[in-house]
Amino acid sequence: MAPQESTAGEAPAASPAPGGRQVWRRLLARRTALAAGLVIVLLVLIAAAAPLLSALEGQDPTSYHNDLLDSAAGGVPTGSFGGVSAEHWLGVEPGTGRDVFARLVHGARISLLVAVGATVVQVTIGVLVGLAAGLGSRVLDQVIGNTTEVMLALPSLVFAISLMAVVPSGFPRPLLLTLVIGLLGWAGTSRIVRAQTLSLRQLDYVAAARLAGATRWRIARRELLPSLAAPVITYAAVLLPGNVVAEAGLSFLGVGVKPPTSSWGQMLSGATTWFRADPTYVLLPSALLFVTVLAFTVLGDAVRTELDPRAASRLRVGASSGGAGSSGAARPTTAPAGAAPSDAGRPAPSNATEGATA
Repeated sequence: MAPQESTAGEAPAASPAPGGRQVWRRLLARRTALAAGLVIVLLVLIAAAAPLLSALEGQDPTSYHNDLLDSAAGGVPTGSFGGVSAEHWLGVEPGTGRDVFARLVHGARISLLVAVGATVVQVTIGVLVGLAAGLGSRVLDQVIGNTTEVMLALPSLVFAISLMAVVPSGFPRPLLLTLVIGLLGWAGTSRIVRAQTLSLRQLDYVAAARLAGATRWRIARRELLPSLAAPVITYAAVLLPGNVVAEAGLSFLGVGVKPPTSSWGQMLSGATTWFRADPTYVLLPSALLFVTVLAFTVLGDAVRTELDPRAASRLRVGASSGGAGSSGAARPTTAPAGAAPSDAGRPAPSNATEGATA
């Protein structure tokens, strides 16, 4: 029997998760995702080549140039746009005279490394804890669930400031930022992984692996992790821009990266007293932060849409429902393939012979 065609307005069945190559092709077909990806690649290249770029300019991020400051004006850079010149492409910092371009490109390293490292810590802890809750006993699941709820209810910013303040100053601040942000932000990933694990453990192939004598670690590694890749990657893409903002916020509050190490948040912290005298010094790190967060957010939303087949299915259903619902006509109901047609929509027979024939 030939399969029946779906009618207009009928909800399509949820398709399986697309493969890696299919997701890659779809992302390349999205102009917004492609533009966001190019911006992120450019930022990564700038961060990786920061020493080369500052050497090309002939400056470094820690040298002071007091001769370029107007001491009578309180340390404002001489010249227009914060002292922009052939030697200093984006000018110098007010009060210190350090080169702004060199500090921006080196600050990109700190901001991106801390954000990516914190995301890796969050995802790693969240996946391990979520798998333990989903595959463990009921008591372990309850203990982990209560702990996760407590972590979600904690005021993360207050605890991050407290932890950053009590750690000795000799500890590397970028590493400390990575650990603090990661250790305080794994609870969301854990809840997602636990929910997915509880759903996947009921499937036949997981039950077959359990009956074959596979250990819980083997089931998690061989059977569950491949199916968990899509939701975990999706959530990680959402976490990353938030971690960029978290690093900038902690450095802005003075508990993050300390001078002479540069980061965008630390530059903004020092620029708050100079926004009237030298607005360029405030706008440059702010613009880079805005572009970075926007690019990661747009790319993360595109990855979420392509990796979640239910999201794409809902979009298709909404589009078809909008077109069919505008005419006000009733939608036809199609029976599934192989099923006997229902008598609900059939006209009543005119006599007994027709009824018997039908």
